[in-house]
Amino acid sequence: MKQFYFAALAATLLAACNTNDTKTAGYTKEDSIKHQRMMDSVNDSANFTSIQWLDSMHQDLGKVNEGAKVEVSWRFRNTGKKPLIISQATASCGCTVAEKPEEPIAPGAESRIKATFDSEGRAGTNTKSVSVMANTSGTTNHQLSFAVDVQKK
Repeated sequence: MKQFYFAALAATLLAACNTNDTKTAGYTKEDSIKHQRMMDSVNDSANFTSIQWLDSMHQDLGKVNEGAKVEVSWRFRNTGKKPLIISQATASCGCTVAEKPEEPIAPGAESRIKATFDSEGRAGTNTKSVSVMANTSGTTNHQLSFAVDVQKK
């Protein structure tokens, strides 16, 4: 009898593993397809455009008190003839969270990359970077950075 229950449990687990669930970890299959299409556009040189950074790619944020959350942004303009797609904006460490525009930026339009730095436990001079991947000719990887002097509590 124990063997029967074990076999039934194993069959149930196998069936559960093989289901075609349309939603995994908050993402649907449609999200996955949309992401793949975006990545294909970013990597296709026929879709390359150009970007102009309107703010300095390195910003000095001065002094802040430890524990403050500091926001920084970098403005840019699509100076090309194709939609500008920002596929990723990745911060250099867990104390910084980067945000990118989700929709393509039309030719001539402006937008911004934002980042929030959590200074808790980070006393001293901090230099952080944000790596931006986009469908731009010349380079698809743009390095943004900022410095902040965190004053100990």
